[in-house]
Amino acid sequence: MHNLIRCPLACATVLLLALVCVLALTISTGSFYADRAGLLWRYALAWALYAAGVWALRKVPGRQAAFLVIAGGIAVTATGLLAPPATSTDAYRYAWDGRVQAAGVSPYDHAPADPALTPLRDRWLFPEGADCDGPDRYPVPSRDGARSCTRINRPAVHTIYPPLAEAYFAVVHRLSPEGSRHKPLQIGGALLALGTSLVLLIALSPKAPARAAWWAWCPAVPIEAVNNAHVDALGVLLTVIALITASRHRVRGGLLLGAATAVKLLPAAAAPGMLSRLLAKGGPSGWRRALAALAVLGPALLVVALAYLPYVLASRDSVLGYFFGYLNEEGYSDAGADSRYAVLRLILPDSWALPAALAVFAVAALFVLRRGDAHRPWRGALVVTGTAFLVFTPGYSWYALLVVALAALDGRWEWLGIPPAGSVAYLSAQAGLGTAAYGVAALAVITGLVARVRFSAHGAAPRTAAPRRRREPK
Repeated sequence: MHNLIRCPLACATVLLLALVCVLALTISTGSFYADRAGLLWRYALAWALYAAGVWALRKVPGRQAAFLVIAGGIAVTATGLLAPPATSTDAYRYAWDGRVQAAGVSPYDHAPADPALTPLRDRWLFPEGADCDGPDRYPVPSRDGARSCTRINRPAVHTIYPPLAEAYFAVVHRLSPEGSRHKPLQIGGALLALGTSLVLLIALSPKAPARAAWWAWCPAVPIEAVNNAHVDALGVLLTVIALITASRHRVRGGLLLGAATAVKLLPAAAAPGMLSRLLAKGGPSGWRRALAALAVLGPALLVVALAYLPYVLASRDSVLGYFFGYLNEEGYSDAGADSRYAVLRLILPDSWALPAALAVFAVAALFVLRRGDAHRPWRGALVVTGTAFLVFTPGYSWYALLVVALAALDGRWEWLGIPPAGSVAYLSAQAGLGTAAYGVAALAVITGLVARVRFSAHGAAPRTAAPRRRREPK
């Protein structure tokens, strides 16, 4: 044991193998409906092994670390392919939206339960009879009066996903062999996750290749990006590339950020990072400031508009789908609902939570615009995005995949408490556990901030190697 501790490569390898085993067991045997408590304990063990593994990897030499990041990332990612989606049914909506588009129908025009789309149904997505006894089945009307249901959640409402997500679903459907069901979406998620690992490794090498493991080995990646096949993985990859590109060329970064936003709206929170120091004292003023903002926001908005245009022309109904209904359903308009604004509600009355959340988010964005690092736009993106999670406390763990990638890019470990907090909020039947988890995550962020300020005050700020950069952003 003593020799193992003294050899960081061996220690990191052993911890990685243990993490892969725990993830494989969790994904292949975990039950969201029957044993949420058991899943929570397995998640906790996986996160503990992950933290220990990436800590041990810091001492491994560069080339060995890079090899272990890639090999470990492949092994960790592969565990997500061991079973059908275990804790989310969103992939079934993806498969349906892809099928609907292949039939020449806009996914924004009909809900899955609409009888007009009955010819597109099959027994996999729309079971009948005794097959409807599962806990993840939702009843739908049938023309012949037989008992019918679907695996698609919220079958009576239109899709919520932005246009490039819908385009992704359509492409996966067209590339999928007949009868392949959920597996192509999981494989797509695995490829996107590995692509993000590779981009991070290239960006962080040669100074800090081990930090790419913060994403590549993260338990949330095989669970949410691969097993549950969440399209957030595509948004994360595009956002990471956008931020790295924006450090050298704002226009190209804006184009990529627009593409990421047209996959999932959350990447829009990275925009202030791309505009870091735009409002700084001594920075650009007047028309130069406007041009600098337009260089990022103009291309981003153009891509979003062009992505929506084909669906607007092809759809008879609103392309915003169920977006506003979703916000109401999730309690964002009611501060006393569920666990929204959980951290703020610990110290403020419920009625103050929403305006306080918006104010804190605005302050974070303004801070980045005034004091952010223009050479490291991912830093400002992490501050704004992470702050959004801490004040709005969403109950879905896959949203936080973006925080994992941004933390890896910037080297700010304290933000990594947000993804497990989201998992606790999602899996816990008791809202108090999610509140406590987000509270701990907020304390970790505050602790990290105080530690960095104190180190800076003593002239010994902790080193966080940045991705390579060549020239000033244009």
